Amino acid sequence: MDKIFKALSDKNRRQILDLVKKKPGINVNELTEYFEFSRFAVMKHLKIMVEAELIVPQKSGKNKLLYINPMPIQYIYDRWISKFSQVWASSLSQLKYSLEEEGEKVENNLKHIFVTYIKTDVKKVWKALTSGELTKKYYHGSEMRSALTLGSSIDFIVLDEDGKEVSAVKGKILEVIPNKKLSHTFEFHSNEDKPTRVTFELEEVEGMVKLTLTHDEFEGETETYKSVFEGWSYILSGLKTYLETGNTLN
Repeated sequence: MDKIFKALSDKNRRQILDLVKKKPGINVNELTEYFEFSRFAVMKHLKIMVEAELIVPQKSGKNKLLYINPMPIQYIYDRWISKFSQVWASSLSQLKYSLEEEGEKVENNLKHIFVTYIKTDVKKVWKALTSGELTKKYYHGSEMRSALTLGSSIDFIVLDEDGKEVSAVKGKILEVIPNKKLSHTFEFHSNEDKPTRVTFELEEVEGMVKLTLTHDEFEGETETYKSVFEGWSYILSGLKTYLETGNTLN
């Protein structure tokens, strides 16, 4: 966690993080315009943020687009915020997000990117992503059901107040490469937003698994766009905790 604290210790780097959060997909050239110091200095700060995994750059043609990765901050939250404070902290954080964004326009390069490293092997991560019995351990108690074939349905099943099964999230499988990539559309049962896209990518890195989750194809700053930011952070943190310790966050 030293890299995270180092990255956040400088006010200019915190400002960079704020800008990337406010303007997801901002390119490097545009970012430098917000600072009076040199482009070289901005790039030096940005390099520290990228090394701490707080910002994820993605190439788009000749441009490099920047996105915030909330997972490192989620690890700090999980380590030092008690379970008793968790619900209140999450609620207050969501309220703060809503108030800050009210009346503001967000750039339309809208996507969420999450990167986490899990100390296990890639087959175990894949199984955890594709086994309904295991998704119940970290995916808000929901059971994933799918044939995992191209075009097949995917549902995350929970029980309602009457004990009846309902699909909290539904979608269609877009791509399956075992132990490497899983992509599907994503649609909440509880709202009328159009389907978006979720992609999990797995890569073995120095005895760990690098898991990258990209949630994109939002049609603006929708209810889904706002709600999944904290939701995915919690899910991925729960997945990491379960695979590394056998425990759940609940």
